[in-house]
Amino acid sequence: MDPISPLEQALHAARALVLADLVAGRVAEADVVSLVEESVTQRRWWVEQWPEGAPFVAGLVAQDVQDALLERYGRWPLCPVCGAGDPHALEVEPELGPDPHWVCSAAGVKVAAVGSLGEALGGAASS
Repeated sequence: MDPISPLEQALHAARALVLADLVAGRVAEADVVSLVEESVTQRRWWVEQWPEGAPFVAGLVAQDVQDALLERYGRWPLCPVCGAGDPHALEVEPELGPDPHWVCSAAGVKVAAVGSLGEALGGAASS
């Protein structure tokens, strides 16, 4: 059996992290999961062209899915930190870098690492 290349490992990890956040937000319907697959397919070409960008793939896939959801369904993921004011979505930071996090720009806080949104949402729901 051939070992999985580091590029494929990065793509598989990005898919798993974003899917975990979609499940945590209870929006992992089949058509939404297909948005993840579309992004992974597009990012495969990108990371093949720039292998050094492999650590950035999870954040890029998260942003791609967030953008696609905004066009079709609305803002996601909604901020669990700010209780008052208009509902707003978290943002991925850094936009292009390793170790991406969901951040509330209104409150200026890191909410969760991409892939760990369930911990933040679970904590927000119980408080």
